[in-house]
Amino acid sequence: MFFGEFEYKIDEKGRIPIPPKFRRDLGKEEVVLTSFVENCITAYPLSEWKKLADTLTSGPVPQNKLRRLNRAIFAAAFSLIIDGQGRISLPATLRQKAGIEDEVIVAGANNYFELWNKEQWKSEKADSQEQAWQIIESLENR
Repeated sequence: MFFGEFEYKIDEKGRIPIPPKFRRDLGKEEVVLTSFVENCITAYPLSEWKKLADTLTSGPVPQNKLRRLNRAIFAAAFSLIIDGQGRISLPATLRQKAGIEDEVIVAGANNYFELWNKEQWKSEKADSQEQAWQIIESLENR
């Protein structure tokens, strides 16, 4: 489980450290980075990525839409190994799409984590916290 919020600088080679607790939880597992709807990079342990892939390929979605969804998600994905110093290299295409330049926020999101532009994260975090109580109430009323 990934939780917490961490701020890092991107080095001259486009690398960032993975938070130590996240590294311990990941072990030697590969990390899959992609960009979904929000303007961030989403990072999945390979085991969670495989679960997501199974869900996407077995849903009740028409085949033509499923092909498009798969193209959008899987063509933009990168599989990375954490180096010996606990870092990953952020692909330039994903950094550009997420607006990440020299600083990055690494935010835990349960079974995956996200990488955000610092300013966009401030806005997203404020919006999420504002709406969290409404979401919790809707879950409690089920």
